[in-house]
Amino acid sequence: MVKIIADSTCDLSQELIEKYDISIIPLHIVLGEKEYKDGSEISPDDIYQWSDDNKTTPKTSASSIDDTMDVLKNVLDAGNEAVMFSISEKMSTTGNIFRMAAEELEAEEKVSVIDSANLSTGIGLLVIEAAIMAKEGKTKEEITAAMEQLKPLVRASFVVDTLVYLHRGGRCSSVAAMAGGILKLHPKIVVEDGAMEATKKYRGKMDSVIMNYVKDMEEDLKKARTKRVFITHSGCGQEIVDQVSAYLKSLEHFDEIIVTRAGGVISSHCGPGTLGVLYIGQ
Repeated sequence: MVKIIADSTCDLSQELIEKYDISIIPLHIVLGEKEYKDGSEISPDDIYQWSDDNKTTPKTSASSIDDTMDVLKNVLDAGNEAVMFSISEKMSTTGNIFRMAAEELEAEEKVSVIDSANLSTGIGLLVIEAAIMAKEGKTKEEITAAMEQLKPLVRASFVVDTLVYLHRGGRCSSVAAMAGGILKLHPKIVVEDGAMEATKKYRGKMDSVIMNYVKDMEEDLKKARTKRVFITHSGCGQEIVDQVSAYLKSLEHFDEIIVTRAGGVISSHCGPGTLGVLYIGQ
């Protein structure tokens, strides 16, 4: 049997994790001198409060070798092989930690590590497809090959409410942050080749920005694979989330529209009010 393992940046809800029998290995959030495991020891709202109080952005770090070995050993001891998904290796060393853990356990032949070249539910889309294949009895090699083919088709993007967190983390200049605040600019961030790139900039109130962002994708959304689409946000109001969901439903294209809340790592870098629509293209 093949077990699917992912790091916590896949941003899948506990319900989805249980439904698809996925094991999660946490990355870490560093607030000053204290370190917390993403997803279990601190919430995004706690992170925002700390960041605002300290006028700085939290740091994040890769999964620990100990946490990784604990999860992987349990999987291997149960007689399973493993396919492991990491956040883009251009953003984190987590994938390398996974490989080191497999080597330490002398289990390289039983473990496949996939660099998702993505983040958030861009990873989650791949993880769920892999989990479905595992339940169907596919081999580690079959799942790995299928995921490598699927990776370039994942479409992950989001719009940011505030540039403060990107600025604090050194991800945009002070001039850009100031202009963003004055002009109410909200950049669209797209994941391409494993890295984040700012593309279009929207202006105005965030609710309108979010709907414009989603509607701008309509033609691409209609060409997407129909199985599922994610709405993933870092703390948006329920009303706008419902509006996005209703719009996607009106396209009569997707079998499943899934809403998830971004975890601590993604929230640390993007701040509150960020929303993305993520799917797999043809």
